[in-house]
Amino acid sequence: MTKYKLCVVGLGYVGLPLSLLSAEKGNSVSGFDIDVSIIERLRHGRCTIQNKDIEQKLEQQYRKINFNDDPAIIADAEVVIVCVPTPVDKKHQPNLEPLRSACESIAAQMKPGQLIIVESTIFPGTMEEIVLPILSQRGFKVGVDFWLAHCPERIDPGNLQHHLQNIPRIVGGITPVCAQKTSTFYQSLIDAPIFSLKTIKAAETCKIVENTFRDVNIALVNELARSFDMMDIDILEVLKGATTKPFAFLPHYPGCGVGGHCIPVDPYYLIDDAKKRGFDHHFLRLARKINDGMPGYTVQLTAEALNEIGKSLKGCAVGLLGLSYKKGVGDLRESPALEVMRLLEEAGARVRAYDPYVPERSTGTLPDLLSSSEVLVVLTDHEEFLTCDGGHARIVIDGRNCLDKERIVASGKIYRGIGR
Repeated sequence: MTKYKLCVVGLGYVGLPLSLLSAEKGNSVSGFDIDVSIIERLRHGRCTIQNKDIEQKLEQQYRKINFNDDPAIIADAEVVIVCVPTPVDKKHQPNLEPLRSACESIAAQMKPGQLIIVESTIFPGTMEEIVLPILSQRGFKVGVDFWLAHCPERIDPGNLQHHLQNIPRIVGGITPVCAQKTSTFYQSLIDAPIFSLKTIKAAETCKIVENTFRDVNIALVNELARSFDMMDIDILEVLKGATTKPFAFLPHYPGCGVGGHCIPVDPYYLIDDAKKRGFDHHFLRLARKINDGMPGYTVQLTAEALNEIGKSLKGCAVGLLGLSYKKGVGDLRESPALEVMRLLEEAGARVRAYDPYVPERSTGTLPDLLSSSEVLVVLTDHEEFLTCDGGHARIVIDGRNCLDKERIVASGKIYRGIGR
């Protein structure tokens, strides 16, 4: 199997696991990041992301990787992989500055013969309209002097079944040879099929479509859940029944909001780009509006439950279980729990929170919250919380529908789920 000399640009949730896997496969790996504090921690084997599996791999592999904040290391690589974030701003406008900056750094160090791959999530046309012009500014010609392709990342933090090494990948190249070289590289890295698409625009669009599909289906069940709350219908029972159909139905589940760097972000890349080209994605904007409204709905359920016992949010002791956006990880990116916390505090509640994966943001222990909270709000379905019966709280708000409703109700507490 061919071994490569590669440089990963951006050492976050995508770049760091990729660097570790590449080193594990016997490649000569460099990791570049402009954040000096990240480089210093990685050089000493200290993980910069909350993931136990990555922490273990870093402990095993960090001495094999040249972690560096000097872009000069890019010049020595045969393969350069861009894994920088592509966020949106407060107005949901795509921010490609990290990608532009990374490409400028690469352009300044480029050498003939390099294969450059972008894994960052981007909107259709980004590779040809933004990335290629930057990389060509020194006169290098794509397909002749260097090779350029897109392979959108597919990482699901905390997922032990589907991980970086066994998830199929798709690639698209500026030229067919670019795509072929990229496919050959990934075939040496992962144990899953590599699919080469006919155009680079198709590859750019795939990742956005994958996450937009999830976003609109989650929005559907979130809207159904709010409706079912008024009809006294348990949405979990409905989904349980609907899932027995062996075709044409894929269950998605409601909750207190959608988090992470992908689902609440990627649809805006398609919405914004399409708008510039004269098309308005009404459906996608509505899905985003529904999902963005779920933290507020969770707070509304809390206020309504308190009203039943003659209390209000103002001055109420509310304990939040979970701050990260998904179970089993300490990732706070776009976490709806943070918005729930903000809204509760804005309403005058006395809020404390506990998350075993985010100790630096926790303001109490689990026993503290169970003994001192009037209301418990579950915002992340960590394993540690699944057997919770509410402790001394009179009200339990199950924002992830992960608790035993019957047991909690039988204990005399008020239970509210999302669509339950």
